[in-house]
Amino acid sequence: MMYEPSALSGRSTVYGLFRARARVAPDMPALRQRDIEISYGALLSRTNRLANGLRGNGIGRGDRIAILSRNRTEYIELELAAAAIGTIVCCLNWRLVEDELAHCISLVEPSLIIAEEALASGLPGDGGAPVLKLGKPYEALLAGSSSTDVEGDVEPEDGLIILYTSGTTGLPKGAVISHRAMIARSLVFSSEWALAPDDGFVAWAPLFHMASTDHALSTLMRGGLVSIVDGYNADEIIAAIERHKIGWLVLIPGMIEDFIAAGKAAGVKPVGIVICGAMADLVPPQQIAEVTRILDTPYANSFGATETGLAPASRGKIQPGEFPESLSKQQTAFCEVRLVDPDDKDVADGEPGELALRGPTLFSGYWNADAANAECFRGGWFHMGDVFRRNPDGTLDFVDRAKYLIKTGGENVYPAEIERVLLADPGVSDAAVVRTGHEKWGEVPVAFVSVSDETLTEEALLQRCSQSLARYKRPSRIRFIAFDDFPRSTSGKIQRHLLEQMIDE
Repeated sequence: MMYEPSALSGRSTVYGLFRARARVAPDMPALRQRDIEISYGALLSRTNRLANGLRGNGIGRGDRIAILSRNRTEYIELELAAAAIGTIVCCLNWRLVEDELAHCISLVEPSLIIAEEALASGLPGDGGAPVLKLGKPYEALLAGSSSTDVEGDVEPEDGLIILYTSGTTGLPKGAVISHRAMIARSLVFSSEWALAPDDGFVAWAPLFHMASTDHALSTLMRGGLVSIVDGYNADEIIAAIERHKIGWLVLIPGMIEDFIAAGKAAGVKPVGIVICGAMADLVPPQQIAEVTRILDTPYANSFGATETGLAPASRGKIQPGEFPESLSKQQTAFCEVRLVDPDDKDVADGEPGELALRGPTLFSGYWNADAANAECFRGGWFHMGDVFRRNPDGTLDFVDRAKYLIKTGGENVYPAEIERVLLADPGVSDAAVVRTGHEKWGEVPVAFVSVSDETLTEEALLQRCSQSLARYKRPSRIRFIAFDDFPRSTSGKIQRHLLEQMIDE
């Protein structure tokens, strides 16, 4: 039987841990955006004013507040204030069109929408919730509220934020991340990547994305500085890493080539970066080698998701200047992993299986999506929809998303296998493989490729594929497109369903 006082004393929240840091070091810088710097003490005061102001307007535990904003300091203030009173922040993607925004808003039924002035006009007319605009109205709420610390009835399993999935195969789902999960993610970040308490973070990726929100909150719970940049801006990112120690520097597919050029032109000299990068499987190996050489830091051979954080397989590192020939993953600590077949039975080593996971970093499910939750959490494990193979040494090889599987003449073809071969060519700047219908084989793979070497031909790439892939896995054809013509999500991932629509254009 659990002794009640001990249960109560163990229920830390994100706000409580941030407040502890602010009390220990109130004068240390917490947030910086261009010329604006906010100390831990000042951030706590503004957070408290916002939390008390929201509570005074009848918003409390379990309610939802939607935010439509680009990266700015108030975004972090809202997440911390909501953490104090048990409210859930729903992080809207400002790049969505009105119908998509309407879906995301109606899904969570917010009590309030906080919006940037320039973005508020994009809100659906019947949003069903009052709108508080950032700027004078927001500051007036803070000015009229108390800065006293907030004592709320908040539990570790209460929702903290809702991050929306990319919705590449349908309307976005809202992934609920609890205080428990966010605290666990912070601990895993620190443990797996050996981060120091004062290591900073550059939040340039959208704060509606897990990379920036997860790690910004993690950094503030540790005591580091969060440098906020409004989207990808190479000059501002370089300025930040030349001014401060950085724990994890986020780099994502689609921006690395430009960042390499900018870093070379600036002669970048980082103060010190513990680790950089993400999603190594989607980045040409030559780019990994070059950017790590420039930054003098390893590249994260990571595999995680909005729903899982760094787990399940983000322990591995690619050393500076290394041209990786293998991207086998090492399992993240503090999680359990299974690879299962369609009947949820464990597969043998070397056989492809869907990765199922459990551990404290996991999200709490999709908001208002009982059927989806029942499917993905079946058997007490979260089924990611990603296919891996386990090697004899225990490492894991990413095969592909299960939904991208191509069935050609009765054989299984995973696009990622073909993409790795294409990306290994030094003249290829990006590649993606999708399916198309075929009268004889049912489906066949088609490759879209962008090149940095204009002399590279379809014949040369098909010859490379013939040397590394079984005949049925080779692309039926290769379409060359410009690098910027690849349709991408906000996390840099290529949107395959849009490529499939381009096959016959």
